[in-house]
Formats: sequence, C-alpha cells, structure tokens
Amino acid sequence: MLTAYNLKMPHAVYGGENAMDNITSILKSVNAKKVAMFTDKGIEACGLFSLPEEAVKAAGAEYYVLDELPPEPDYMSVQKLVDQFKASRADMIVACGGGSVMDAAKLASVLVTDEYGVKELLDTPGRARKCVPIILIPTTAGTGAEVTPNAIVAVPEKELKVGIVNENMIADYVILDARMIKNLPRSIAAATGVDALAHCIECFTGNKANPFSDLYALEGLDLILNNIMDACSDPEAMEAKNRMQIAAYYGGLAITASGTTAVHALSYPLGGKYHIPHGVSNAILLAPVMRFNEPVCRERFAAAYDRCVHTEKNCTTVEEKSAYMLAWMEKIVKDLDIPTSLKEFGVPAEDLDGLVEAGMQVTRLLVNNMREVTPADARALYLEIM
Repeated sequence: MLTAYNLKMPHAVYGGENAMDNITSILKSVNAKKVAMFTDKGIEACGLFSLPEEAVKAAGAEYYVLDELPPEPDYMSVQKLVDQFKASRADMIVACGGGSVMDAAKLASVLVTDEYGVKELLDTPGRARKCVPIILIPTTAGTGAEVTPNAIVAVPEKELKVGIVNENMIADYVILDARMIKNLPRSIAAATGVDALAHCIECFTGNKANPFSDLYALEGLDLILNNIMDACSDPEAMEAKNRMQIAAYYGGLAITASGTTAVHALSYPLGGKYHIPHGVSNAILLAPVMRFNEPVCRERFAAAYDRCVHTEKNCTTVEEKSAYMLAWMEKIVKDLDIPTSLKEFGVPAEDLDGLVEAGMQVTRLLVNNMREVTPADARALYLEIM
C-alpha cells in the first residue's frame, strides 16, 4: 500500500433526479458561446442525445455535433475527430456517451494546438494542457471515464490499447443522470458493469492501493455486487441503476487514486487486436486473474467480504471469505451471460505468443499487480481463457 497519495477530482459533480438540467446553468455560468457536443450514432439512434441537447439549447449557446467515432477507436480515428473539433472553434465541450466518446472528448480538451496530436501523447502524455472546459455525461454504468485522467485508444501497429494519462484531462463537470442508462441493452449494461467491478476490486488489491482509493473502491464494490443483477435485468429498477452509476463513478475515482492491475493489462491486447469490447475482455479475465492473485490478496478479499456481504455471514476464516468473494464475482459474470472464453471471438491458438508479448508490454498496470506476472504466468492465464 502506498504511504504517500493524492486524489484529483472534477470541479463539480451533479447526480440524482433531473441532474441533466444542470447543464444549462453551467453553460450560462461560464458564458459558453459555442459548444462542441461529442456523442456517437448509437446514442443518437436510441434518443438519449436529446436530453443533453435540449439542455444546451436552453442555455442559448450555439452548438456543433461530433458523432463520427467508431467503436473501440484507434488513435487515428480520435485524431480525425479532434481535428473537426479544432475547426469548430468551440469554447466548451459536452460529451455524452460511453468510455470511447468521453475519452475522445477529453483528448480534444487538451489538443487545441498544432504542436502535438494524439500520436505524440502516446509517448509523452505529460505535455498535454487543458485548453477547453468539459462536461462529461456517461451513458453506461461502467467505464468511470467521466472522472479519470485517462484516455484509452487502440494502436493498430502494436495490436494493443494504450492509456494516455494526464491530470489535465480530468473533467470540469460530471453529470450522473440515471435516465441515461434506463434502457441500456442488458449485454452492454452487463459488460460495462463488470468493467466497473474490475476497477473496484483491482484498485483495492493493487500495489498502489491507499486510504483514498480504498474508500471509493470498497464502496463501489459493495454497490456493484449488490445491485448489478437488478440493474442489468430490470429496466424499471431505477434505484439499482442509480447505485450502479454512482459505483462506476467511484470506480473511476479509485483508478485516479491508485490504478488497475493485471486484468486490465492483459485485456488490452484483446481489444487492440480482436476488437473485443473492453468490458467483455475484462470479464473474461476477471476470475482467472483474481484466482492467480488470491494467495497474496487473501486478506484484502476477506476485507471485501466483510464489507459487501449483507446477508448472514457464514464464512469465518480468511480463506473462506476470500473463496466466497472469488465465487461471487465469477457467478455474476456467468449469470449475466458474458462470454468467458476467447473461442467465441475466433482467437486462434497460434496467436498465444503474440498475446503474451503484447500483454507484457502494459507495464504501467502490471507493476501495480500485487503478485508479479511473468511471461509464463501471462501465457498460463491466456491459455485458461482460450
């Protein structure tokens, strides 16, 4: 556990009933003249974009819509969107979408410059500086991108996803409105919800865990484990959905204070090469990596049991509590019908060496794993899911 730590957060977060209405007052307070609205075609098609759009209209600001971002975008696709944003000369960003949309908007907020672009930030992320204020509105309860200083992009030439990390990308304002996730398809709600679960348990069991990250990771884990099934399966379970949205935000805060570990590290090649959705990649690896880490994380799993189990507690030993938590997380992935094998995505056995090589490159996250992951360990973990 870290002995020196810090936590940087958005300037303001608005949640609860009709939280979206706050956009109007925010834009008026900063005297925004032209707003760039980042979203994607899927958000528009299901009618979710109308809520923030009406709030922006009510502020009287001119606005420009940027919605040409593909799923699991590479850095070149993001740069194309950033260039369109720069041409718009907007003085405020409102982003409504999942992790990819919010990450692209965060990058745009620091790239109103000709000195460098997304590709340059892959190698030197520290040079980025906030240029335009930003409002982030998540449409899933999962990625936590609305609160992190991270932007994840695919790098095709490396067949890998890479995280660009810079505190200047932390949002100025966040809107958590459960109406945005009310009708989310079960498969997407499940995958993104398990992504948030991974954030919380990884941050709580990582080398960089600290009192700040533990506070949010444990509360987020408690909320997710006890609400994810209802939130994913019942469109009318608004209280469960609201709790999941808060939990995802807490997971993002935990990332900001500490960081994820081997689940995310080994999942990056799955998204980078095979375009497996990020949440699904993490769900596939969650149980295998947690079992691998269990011998050195047992006390932490037991502490999570004590916090998160609200029915009769029948486990008494650390070993029993730890085993219960691993089984609980594995059961959630199974009951939500998320794939647990790469066979469903046509990943051939001969790609194993490339997966190991790519996964071991994600040292930013692997060094945070409490149990060292060697190339042989990575190979065994990938073999388990092939």
